[in-house]
Parts: sequence; C-alpha cells; structure tokens
Amino acid sequence: MILILFGFLISFITVILLLILCAKIIISFIKKKPFPKKLLISSLSGVVLVSSIYIYEMYFFTFSDIDRGFIQKGPGPVISPTEEYTANAYYEPYGGAAGGVNVWVEITNINEENKVQTVYYSDAKSNFSMEWMDEDTLYILNDEPNYPNSNRSIELEIGKEIYHENGLACKSLLMKDEYETCYQN
Repeated sequence: MILILFGFLISFITVILLLILCAKIIISFIKKKPFPKKLLISSLSGVVLVSSIYIYEMYFFTFSDIDRGFIQKGPGPVISPTEEYTANAYYEPYGGAAGGVNVWVEITNINEENKVQTVYYSDAKSNFSMEWMDEDTLYILNDEPNYPNSNRSIELEIGKEIYHENGLACKSLLMKDEYETCYQN
C-alpha cells in the first residue's frame, strides 16, 4: 500500500516536471537559451521510477501482499474427504465505509507439514461457500444472486489450479511455479 502511495506521489511530481520541461524546451528554442539538461534528467528519472514501481506491482505479486491486519475468519475449516487438505476462507475489508470486502481461500496440506497455499482471491459476494467435490477438487461458490455478472464461482484442482480475480497472480513471475493453470475474471 505504501509503495502504491509512493508511486502516485512520484507520478504527480513527474507529470509536473514533464510539463515544466516542455515549457522550458519551447522557451529554449524560441529565445535560443541552453537546453534544460538537468530538468530532462530529473523528468526521465521520475518516468523510470514510476515504470519500475508499476512493473514490480504487476509482475512480482505474491499473496503475502494481502493486508492481514484486519482479516476476519470466513467459512471453514472444510476438510477434504481424505483429510489431506483443509480449506479456510478469510475476509479482508478495504476502502473504509464506502469500500468492500475481498475473500481468499487457503489450503493447508496436512501431509506436507501443514504447508499453506492460497488458491483463490476475489471480491466477496453475499453467497459464499466451499465444498469438496472429491479428494483434490474444491468447489468455491462466490455469487451475488441479484447480479448475473457477479458470479466468481469455480472448481479448483488443488496443487494445480488457482484463481485471482484481477489476474495479478497469473502474471506474477514469482508465482509461476506454484500452479499449472491460473484463472482470472
């Protein structure tokens, strides 16, 4: 979150510097003044910094970036038929009074020293539940019945598939070895 705010601040400063640079370039051509090299360097540095923050946020995402300071326990634990996996859901409020709630599902693998993997992340809808279809397939129902385009329900094969509503986990270079298929809305 701090990185995003820092990015907005740098973006704002960079836009101002670019506007000043354009004005100074025009003035330097009209009045035959020297080219504003220091302003060009500082403007380009801002562009590079903002681009770096964007690339980092886009391609180096992990589920550890979830704000776990204000989480609420959701449905679960839901134990798989072979008792190898346990599914737990968590809610993350965002945006204050006018915001919403995200939901994510973590799978704990009992056979691998309680290894925890996040397999689902989405905006929470009013109708949310989880059910094991078989020993490795979890069905997640996340739907708002009054809004037909709000369905975020999916069947996931644990250890092979994940879902991230915005697709950040699908684009992440750090997470590409953790799944075979990534779904997004």
